[in-house]
Amino acid sequence: MYQDLIDKKRKLAVIGLGYVGLPIALEFARKIKVIGFDINAKRVEMMRNNIDPSQELEAVAFEGCDIEFTSDLEVLKQANFFIVAVPTPVDEHNVPDLIPVQRASETIGKVIKLGDYVVFESTVYPGCTEEDCLPIIEDLSGLKNISDFKLGYSPERINPGDKEHTLAKIVKVVSGCDAESLEQIAKVYELVVTAGVHRASSIKVAEAAKIIENTQRDLNIALMNELSIIFDRMNINTFEVLEAAGTKWNFLKFQPGLVGGHCIGVDPYYLTYKSKELGYDSQVILAGRVINDGMAGYVAKKVLQHIIQNNGNVKDAKVLVMGATFKENVSDIRNSKVADVIKELKSFSLNVDVADPHAESDEVKHEYGFELVNEIGNDYDAVLVTVPHNAYKLLDDVYFAGITKPKALVADLKGIYRNKITSRYYWSL
Repeated sequence: MYQDLIDKKRKLAVIGLGYVGLPIALEFARKIKVIGFDINAKRVEMMRNNIDPSQELEAVAFEGCDIEFTSDLEVLKQANFFIVAVPTPVDEHNVPDLIPVQRASETIGKVIKLGDYVVFESTVYPGCTEEDCLPIIEDLSGLKNISDFKLGYSPERINPGDKEHTLAKIVKVVSGCDAESLEQIAKVYELVVTAGVHRASSIKVAEAAKIIENTQRDLNIALMNELSIIFDRMNINTFEVLEAAGTKWNFLKFQPGLVGGHCIGVDPYYLTYKSKELGYDSQVILAGRVINDGMAGYVAKKVLQHIIQNNGNVKDAKVLVMGATFKENVSDIRNSKVADVIKELKSFSLNVDVADPHAESDEVKHEYGFELVNEIGNDYDAVLVTVPHNAYKLLDDVYFAGITKPKALVADLKGIYRNKITSRYYWSL
């Protein structure tokens, strides 16, 4: 398989061209023939015109790539090495939603042939690739894993908005259904990952490795969030504490904040779901989730308390929320916990304006039911800076004084204005 891909006798296909799939497809397309497949025809047309719908990549990223974008199954059938990079979200009850990965498996089942390879990159619980996805492929294709085709798993490690830790610079974990597939899959990924690959002993090990990466981060952030709640009651600035503690060589430098996005706030639920299925109720992991999911309400109540103490008339009070995306310097609003903060603020009958230089108002309206303001006012009772976009880091005390009332609060969740706000009340996590 590897040599045929190198010689361009066979093609590699990436199924799902979001913030994970598209960079992978383009990276491979600089070396071999690639088919980029997505069920959204509108997105496919944008990519044909060198436009990244996720707004992560510039047009230049498409140059010099041997790639065909399509939503046509007949075109997809031309591929022999399939990479699945579809989302794996949770539903409103935090239960894993496997519909995207199941539908991708159905797609593969319709196009796979003897000798083909299938590698899943979507984040799932250990066992999902072999227990949930593989049977769908085998049933629809009539082919059997190992004897007729090869199955593998290589967890994605794309970090949206990060221009330093790109696909090629991050060690890639790979796994296969047998020794032969492991070696072939590793060699294929070595074409584009200059940092090298780590060969996991099994597909389940690779799945587990991915899911604990984000679970570990989630728990560490939960600890920081709990500490910030405690330190706030002691009148201690959490960021000053972390700065002091960070002088020790082995201190892990995590910060408090809202935990949204596609990974950290989602992946732990996949692990606890599988754990519960096996008869063990997670305690530590879910405790971290409770803390992090509760931060939106905590932040909103802090803003409300200040307004009650300094304004009194809550229904006339105005709050500006700066930042709607799930993290800094990206346009992605999916699973943004800022939306939870806004929902909480509005539940207190506060008037809320929302601004973000990276987000699209139409997308925000469709996803969460509120719009972004075109112009920022000058009489806010509180300004809540939720996402540390680079553009926000340039703002100063004079700016906030110009858009707020004299007794207003500047709530700076990530501490970017620490010791810089003097003319208004200041609070941070």
